[in-house]
Amino acid sequence: QVQLVESGGGLVQAGASLRLSCAVSGLTFSRYEVGWFRQATGKEREFVGGISRSGFVTRYVESAKGRFTVSRDNAKDMVYLQMNSLKPEDTAVYYCAAGLRLSGDDVSRRPEGFDYWGQGTQVTVSL
Repeated sequence: QVQLVESGGGLVQAGASLRLSCAVSGLTFSRYEVGWFRQATGKEREFVGGISRSGFVTRYVESAKGRFTVSRDNAKDMVYLQMNSLKPEDTAVYYCAAGLRLSGDDVSRRPEGFDYWGQGTQVTVSL
C-alpha cells in the first residue's frame, strides 16, 4: 500500500520559516519524481515545487523561487520542502505527490503527472 504522509505544517508569522516533510512508503522511491502542491481556500491546487528521481533537477513556481527549496533523501524515502520568508499568501494546505517516471530525469508541474498523493498539511502565515 502506497502512502505519502506530510508533516511540519503550522501557524507562523510572516517572515518565518517552516520545513515540510513527506514520508513515502510502499513504492520504489528512487523511480518516482515528487512534487509539492498547495491549495488555498477557494482556489485551485497549484504546483509549488518538485524534484526529479535523482534529485538533480528541481522546478518551482515563480513565487517560490529564491524562498523555497525542495530536497530528497532517497536512503530514507523522504522529501522536504524548506520554506523561508513566508508570506500570508503562502497560506494553504500543502500536499506532496509522487509520480512514476519511466525515463529521463525531470519533474512534472501538472497534477495529472502524479500518481499518489498525501492528505496534506495546513500552513497558515499571519501578518
